[in-house]
Amino acid sequence: MPEHKPRSRTTILVTGGAGFIGGHVCRTLVQQGARVRCLDSFVTGRRENIADLIDHPGFQLLEADIRDLEACVKAVEGAGAVVHLAALGSVPRSIDDPMASEAANLKGCLHMLEACRRHGVQRVVYASSSSVYGDSTASPKREGTEGTPLSPYAVTKAMNEAYAGLYHRLFGMQTIGLRFFNVFGENQDPDGPYAAAIPRFIAQLLRHQPPILNGDGRQTRDFTYVGNAVRAVEAALGTDRPEAFGGVFNIAYGRSTDLLALVELLRRALQEKDPAVAAVPVRHGPERPGDVRASLADIRLARSVLGYDPPHDVEEGLARAVPWYMEHLA
Repeated sequence: MPEHKPRSRTTILVTGGAGFIGGHVCRTLVQQGARVRCLDSFVTGRRENIADLIDHPGFQLLEADIRDLEACVKAVEGAGAVVHLAALGSVPRSIDDPMASEAANLKGCLHMLEACRRHGVQRVVYASSSSVYGDSTASPKREGTEGTPLSPYAVTKAMNEAYAGLYHRLFGMQTIGLRFFNVFGENQDPDGPYAAAIPRFIAQLLRHQPPILNGDGRQTRDFTYVGNAVRAVEAALGTDRPEAFGGVFNIAYGRSTDLLALVELLRRALQEKDPAVAAVPVRHGPERPGDVRASLADIRLARSVLGYDPPHDVEEGLARAVPWYMEHLA
């Protein structure tokens, strides 16, 4: 399996670098010898995600907000490439507060693109989302089969893709969008009203509280271990194929799992250390507004153009993530 290396040994700016995915990306790039500048406002990012990097000579932390254009311009100065991961995640959060999602996700992304244009930064890898497929009934989800967005979050991500494509066409910027599908793994926050399913379910089971499934629990997701997401970022930084630029690519494993099956996988993984988990039932709540019923990614385009080859299936990802949660939630 080929190993992707950072495209440049100059400084790589990672926005949202103290976030869940961002922390893993920063760590991998630093380990590969890149100089990494992490930009984070710590609205959702956490210092513990990058605690081991703070004193590393190849790592620099800037505390600033992507909603501030001048802060973005300053952060980009001297960077050879940008990995833009900063955002306010969560479909429910965006429904509760559309203006906050617009300011961080749409305006913040445009600020970064403009900052890169002003400083002549060519390579911009940015996070999009499977939410852009909206009400599309296509399965698997394939680039070009997008439906109507079902949430403000999805609208912001679709507009990120539109702006990035525009900056590529107008200014020749080498933008590459990564449509992440339900990423999970170590350091993902299990608490709070907008916690993702896997860390929330793990925390509930370890506390012997019934996981609450929205609806019947038969919603399917292409759960993607964070190591696969990092591999995609590496691939996007490393590619020189012109057909990648201005494009967007599904980043997932390529297999769907429904929520009830997911809970059973988690029970099996957790009950080896805590047998009482086996008896914890599930509860069903109301369906969630803006929720996508079925999500399965076609990752052939990312394979062929980026050389993306996800090494971790759901079971292997859980085998890596569950021990971390058991240690940190004990």
